[in-house]
Amino acid sequence: MTINYEWRGDVDNASLNALHADGFGHPVTQADWRTRLQRHSLGWVCAWKGGSLIGFVNVVSDGGAHAFLLDTVVAQHCRSRGVGAALVATAAEEARAAKCEWLHVDFEEHLRSFYFDACGFKETTAGLIAL
Repeated sequence: MTINYEWRGDVDNASLNALHADGFGHPVTQADWRTRLQRHSLGWVCAWKGGSLIGFVNVVSDGGAHAFLLDTVVAQHCRSRGVGAALVATAAEEARAAKCEWLHVDFEEHLRSFYFDACGFKETTAGLIAL
């Protein structure tokens, strides 16, 4: 079955909450994703397979040259098939089209190969304060 990638896809809260629970291994929450996306995002990419949401990445921006990836997630049963890399590639294309010059991402160590090898990110020095 074909996987379709959609910029600013019409995703509902229930589908996205279920995908996050599956992908990140936590109970389903009742987050209001639609409001969050509309308020804070440059855009987002949805991956659909047979009408089901199987992947998602959020792209936020500073309103200028910088865009940031958040919440990259692929359903467990669809991993290791290039879905995540295609989500990120679509996000990068759309951020470039919006005149962003840089795409940032932070990640846990076990995702290093995905972001550097599969997606083409380069290592850089960055800082972080846990709040």
